[in-house]
Amino acid sequence: MKLYRPTAVVAGVFFLLTEVGAIAGAMLYSPIRNVGDYITGGGPDGPVLLGLLLELLLVIAAVGTAVTLYPILKRQHEGLALAFVAARVLEAAVILVGTLSLLTIVSLRQQFVGTGDADPATLATIGSTLVALRDWTYLVGPNFAFGAASLLLASLMYASRLVPRGIAVLGLVGGPLVSFSAIAVMLGLYGQFSTLGLLVALPVFAWELSLAAWLIAKGFRPASILAPPTAPVSTAAR
Repeated sequence: MKLYRPTAVVAGVFFLLTEVGAIAGAMLYSPIRNVGDYITGGGPDGPVLLGLLLELLLVIAAVGTAVTLYPILKRQHEGLALAFVAARVLEAAVILVGTLSLLTIVSLRQQFVGTGDADPATLATIGSTLVALRDWTYLVGPNFAFGAASLLLASLMYASRLVPRGIAVLGLVGGPLVSFSAIAVMLGLYGQFSTLGLLVALPVFAWELSLAAWLIAKGFRPASILAPPTAPVSTAAR
């Protein structure tokens, strides 16, 4: 088990970084969402750029969780493990598109505001379009794709018993919930940032947080998939 302890810690740290990058990043770049004032005004750029940098950290950490765990998870089920990697890479790629859209708003504000080279109403329209793109990427990436990835990982953890099954159950419940919530928002049943949407996301948030804490503090539980392969006994030897 000591052989896999560093892998568990690294994976747990990556999961924690995804939470830090998502929550702290969104709080820091929140001024950009009031795009009518931000893109035609005086900023501030510092907190926004720091928030977007943290979102880039989220992208790296999301891929890191998949790459770190894949060599172990494939021993349980290679197909599901590969699907988990694909879902996390898709999530990260979609988030990156949204991050770039917000960085574009910062660039436009810095380039045109105060120069008289662009109409403020035009800038506001362009900014609103880029914010709408970011909102859709947030819905598809950290909601739908993330929910699918959580379900895949939780099913692998549940079957392998690498972590307590109570933790895995949080992912089995929370993953589908957040994916279905994304579909409900797409259908206009409730708002993306509504109270109901936030409540639905709580189980998957608890899943990632408890999984990270367990991996860092305890590591993987003894499981058959961690046992080294047994060399076949030859007929001659018998």
